[in-house]
Formats: sequence, C-alpha cells, structure tokens
Amino acid sequence: MNETSALDEIRSDCRRLAQEIVASFPGLGAMVATAESCTGGLIAGAITDIAGSSSVFDQGFVTYSNEAKQDMLGVRETTLKAFGAVSAQVATEMVLGARRRSRANFAVSVTGVAGPGGGTPTKPVGLVWMGLSGPGDLTSAVELRWDPSWSRDMIRAATVRAALEALVVRRDLQSG
Repeated sequence: MNETSALDEIRSDCRRLAQEIVASFPGLGAMVATAESCTGGLIAGAITDIAGSSSVFDQGFVTYSNEAKQDMLGVRETTLKAFGAVSAQVATEMVLGARRRSRANFAVSVTGVAGPGGGTPTKPVGLVWMGLSGPGDLTSAVELRWDPSWSRDMIRAATVRAALEALVVRRDLQSG
C-alpha cells in the first residue's frame, strides 16, 4: 500500500473513531480534553470535525514549546530538564494538567518526534509518548514507535488514530 492510500485509511479510521466518541461519551456524562505537542491540535480537530462534538469536547491545549507545556499545563521545568519533552513523565504531566485545567474527566496527551528531523539515537523520529487519564485517577503513559522512514504526515496521523483508539478503550474500561 502506498503512503497516500495508507494516510487515507488512517484518516478514515480517525473519523470513525471520532464519531464513536461523539456518539457514546454523552451517555457516560463524559467530557474530553486534549494536550498536544507533535500533533499540533489534530486530535482536537478530529473530534471537533464531528457534528455534536460540543457535547463531549471541552478544550484542547496545543503546547508545542516547553514553555507552553509549563504555562498552559503545569508541566514542571524540573521534569522537562530531567527527562526531556518526549518522555513518559512529560506525557503524564501534560495529561494531568489537561484534566486539572478543564472540565474533562477524560484526557489524552501526546509528545513526540514527528520528523523528518529532530530525532536522536535515544529519541528517534517516530517516537511518541501518549498520556491517558480517565475517571478514578486512572492515568498511564504509553510509548508509541512509528516507522522512522514514514513522512511527518503519516507519523502525526497514526498518532491521532492511536489517541482516539485509546479514548475509546478507556471509555470501555470505565463503562464495563
């Protein structure tokens, strides 16, 4: 499959997942917030592209710089210095900050290296950390590793899909 076809498939998956979130979260009385770095608001955009999203989407934080992560989400400077922006610790602080600074009871965060440059041997292009938080203080961070040969668009789209899937899974855990 060529990249254009793969991107179209991922974007179709994102639309389907966002529709599922918008259709099912109101029944849980659930609101969602996003905290995004490498995706630059694409997760929020995928959800808000769906009619009726105002019933489930509270707000999104696009925190591309370290300063924005600190100012908008309360990520600690000491965490950024000790672990770097692309880390489980920062993804966790981002997602918790999104929950604290919104009315959401579900939140997702992403921070990573989308490329094509910016990667290092320890944090290569395609490395993304995703934070997820739901009711009952269930919070986790998950490492995603996308193919470093993928384009920036592909890495970002795959990350959006993973974040939307994670919200659906967390919803299922909460309601089941």
